Amino acid sequence: MNKVVMGFAAALGLTASLATAEDAAGRQEYMIACAGCHGESAKGDGPLAGLLDIQTPDLTTLSATKGNGSFPFEYTIWMIDGRNIIRAHGQEMPVWGDRFQASATSQRGETADMVARGRILSLVYYLESIQQ
Repeated sequence: MNKVVMGFAAALGLTASLATAEDAAGRQEYMIACAGCHGESAKGDGPLAGLLDIQTPDLTTLSATKGNGSFPFEYTIWMIDGRNIIRAHGQEMPVWGDRFQASATSQRGETADMVARGRILSLVYYLESIQQ
């Protein structure tokens, strides 16, 4: 019984460590790619927000505004990636999937698309972690 409890505790600790690492990577990605428009606090008040033709969304309220109380994981992936969204009247935000893919480098054999999707997932996990 003690071995089971100890194993569970170790797995829980590893999971918590991985979640912290994901949040740190996602936060770093957010500061590089998103904070200019959405602000460091993700409230939509970045230094470039006033230059845009739209009101920059508060990303800390995605669960409330887009997910009916739960985080809209798939919606957030699609919005950040942007490669599969049909935009009839121009773009509201950059197509990060293309940008991440174009700048992807790998020394282990990952494709550019794999790198882009990993960066997008890091961002989505970070945004999920900052919901109010």
